Amino acid sequence: MLALMVFGSLFALISFTRLPLGLVMLFTGAGGIAALHPRGIPAALAISEQQIVDLATNYQFSVLPLFILMGVFVVKAGLADELFDAATRWLGHLPGGLGMATIVACGGFSALSASSSAAAATMARISIPAMKKADYDEGFSAGTVAAGGTMGILIPPSGALIIYGLLTEESVGKLFIAGLIPGLLQLLSYVAVMFAVAIIMPKWAPAGARSTWGERFHALSKVWGIIFLFGLIMVGLVKGWFTATEAGGIGAGGAILFTLIRGKLTFKVFADSLLEAARISTMIFVVASGALVLNQFVNLSGMPGDVVRFIQTLGLANFTVILCLIVFYLILGCLMDGFAMIFLTVPVVVPVVTAMGYDLVWWGIVTVIVVEISLITPPVGLNVFILKAMVPKLPIVQIFKGIFPFLFADALRLFAILLFPAIALWLPTLASQ
Repeated sequence: MLALMVFGSLFALISFTRLPLGLVMLFTGAGGIAALHPRGIPAALAISEQQIVDLATNYQFSVLPLFILMGVFVVKAGLADELFDAATRWLGHLPGGLGMATIVACGGFSALSASSSAAAATMARISIPAMKKADYDEGFSAGTVAAGGTMGILIPPSGALIIYGLLTEESVGKLFIAGLIPGLLQLLSYVAVMFAVAIIMPKWAPAGARSTWGERFHALSKVWGIIFLFGLIMVGLVKGWFTATEAGGIGAGGAILFTLIRGKLTFKVFADSLLEAARISTMIFVVASGALVLNQFVNLSGMPGDVVRFIQTLGLANFTVILCLIVFYLILGCLMDGFAMIFLTVPVVVPVVTAMGYDLVWWGIVTVIVVEISLITPPVGLNVFILKAMVPKLPIVQIFKGIFPFLFADALRLFAILLFPAIALWLPTLASQ
């Protein structure tokens, strides 16, 4: 009963106040601990303090600010524009070529920024004017950018996977490796969707002009360094050359060097980048701290065990329970931000998944994919509202209409990973041998 009261208070504060999510979770978690523990408030303060200190000194958490810093320097170097230009030179002449280029550029930018919202906002600024000039359907153009931006939450380095790893004490490196094939599968399936729509509805996504081979290789020469950096990070993780945190250091250092070589690393750019990375990292640290305190309350209350026992009394098959959890996430995603879903649900859901014998690395990938889908589903769809802000005259219904083909591809990919866990687990298994 106490656990239900605490979570009820949590959702009420989230819904009806403007308090930051991290502080809400911290207050409600500490209040719940004080009500449960014999020592009351002193125990709650001591446990909360210990959780915050443990997070601040957690070696795995240091990977997050490093990859955030890498993404900030990539943006400052103006790489997003050149990624789109290179992809357009190679793909623009195909049916739906500009849309394919947008998806590829979103994937590349997402891999370096680790942020779906940053990828959607940045690529909207670059690609929507180009698609409008090429007579693309406005709703489909916006839907392409909104869907393409979701790759930032899965393609390594992924902030969502880092948070999931911290909450479940799973290896962030393994999670990154596990997310690589599903992330590439998403990119390829989105490109296939774009090509299919361009063939079926040619007025929505017409072919563009063909570039010469010289123009293609010239455009590629501007981004080869950062492609090499991403490849080095991924190969190094798979081969075990370095840990996820070391990969973050290599990524941040490489991005700074890339910005310097391009002549864009002024003192102001350097200082602004550090401040922006610190601001984003601090925001995530506060939310993660609150989530860990709430986790302690959840564990002390015995709620995970109660949930597991209740599910066992229903007599459902394990796969049916997994499907029910996914439906729960999809419904919750219509009402809540993706990161908030991870922070609030992992403490309760993961014990259920563990009790059924499923691999938590695999479940982490499934969770992030479902959260990805929530970024483009109504009525919240965070990426959709970002696109709406970028193109204010476009009705939001038109954006959701343009997103629908990509949601179909997401559903197929999700079921493929549910039925064939090796899609996510093959590379981590290979890396551990």
